[in-house]
Amino acid sequence: MYSEKVMDHFQNPRNVGEINGASGVGTVGNAKCGDIMRIYLDIDENQVIRDVKFKTFGCGAAVATSSMATEMVKGKSVKEALSVTNKAVMEALDGLPPVKVHCSLLAEEAIHAALWDYAEKNQLKIEGLEKPKSDISESEEEEDY
Repeated sequence: MYSEKVMDHFQNPRNVGEINGASGVGTVGNAKCGDIMRIYLDIDENQVIRDVKFKTFGCGAAVATSSMATEMVKGKSVKEALSVTNKAVMEALDGLPPVKVHCSLLAEEAIHAALWDYAEKNQLKIEGLEKPKSDISESEEEEDY
């Protein structure tokens, strides 16, 4: 049912925890399934993500997508991190079952929410960044998988 990569990131999640004084923190949930994901970013003066941590309350797929998403943005610029999509997270994990696709949407939105928080704190406008949703279940049905 789950790929080896999903199982690995679930059983051995990377970047778990919090960053005190984070540059940006994003929290996103899905009211339908109860998953909640929080991503912390430490961004340097050159807008490069020095460190990233996450805390997720949810199923194994939610933990795995959080772990993979943090790996995908660490060391990247803010602009590069913004381009990490739910499809990219799923591909990096060698796929997710259709009923778990929403977990990758949580990861994408949590990254965007943390970037939004960073931009707000620093009075920055990040091209292409839109105000994130706090609950992805509102738009989930509209998404075309």
